[in-house]
Amino acid sequence: MGEFTKDFNDSNFEEEVLKSEQPVLVDFWAEWCGPCKQLTPTIDALATDYQGKVKIGKVNVDNCQTTAMNYGIRSIPSLLFFKNGKVQQQLVGTNPKDEIAKILDSLL
Repeated sequence: MGEFTKDFNDSNFEEEVLKSEQPVLVDFWAEWCGPCKQLTPTIDALATDYQGKVKIGKVNVDNCQTTAMNYGIRSIPSLLFFKNGKVQQQLVGTNPKDEIAKILDSLL
């Protein structure tokens, strides 16, 4: 994981994501998922670009099944964009960095 990419899990999700004062991008992924691995450098780059403005992190669906089920994650990678504890938008699959950044900018 990148230097600024956070590790979200079942035990810290409420505190780190739902109670965050900043917008949050959550990447639901798994170790065995090829497209997820392709997206990782993009997520890490965005975490660096938006450091201090948006909290960006990953949820491993194999280790955090409760959180994945709570948000109805059926396909990965899935990106959920949170603001004020609520999902504002969702993207499924590998998406270009500029498309993800456009959504992040809309949340600021």
